[in-house]
Amino acid sequence: MGDPKKPRKKWEGPSHPWRKDVLQQELELVGRYGLRNKRELWIARTFLRRMRAKARALLALPEGEREARARPLINRLYRLGLLQSPEASLSDILRLTVEDVLERRLQTIVYRKGLARSLYHARQLIVHGHIAIGNRRVRSPGYLVSRDEEPLVGYYPLSPYASGSSAAADTA
Repeated sequence: MGDPKKPRKKWEGPSHPWRKDVLQQELELVGRYGLRNKRELWIARTFLRRMRAKARALLALPEGEREARARPLINRLYRLGLLQSPEASLSDILRLTVEDVLERRLQTIVYRKGLARSLYHARQLIVHGHIAIGNRRVRSPGYLVSRDEEPLVGYYPLSPYASGSSAAADTA
């Protein structure tokens, strides 16, 4: 079970950390998605790496067994919003990029919905408890928002931003 104070590591760093092209690509992604540090990028890459590894392992199975075991993985990625349709194939999983995962982060969705002026402002709103999914406050900018939760993302009802947005919506 493990010690609760020592959670399992969610990320693996790059195998060659000082390659110039890797450093430039990481820096560009950190800036484009408003990440705090490269570890947040490495978490997304590790998540994607594990999903792709599962898909490759399924491709090695016989056809009948592959279909039965691939369906839960495809459904999970569809619910997360990473795949476009529930009828996607394993090759669609292999085509996913780290940008697809970063687009599903709560921080990015808050910015894309227009609740914040910038990605950095979105991060600030989330960390300070002004953002909720439904009526449940979420304080983790790296939370992966599912397809079902996306329309529920908004201001926390007790936040001052919520009263300001509802007053503005009433006058419009």
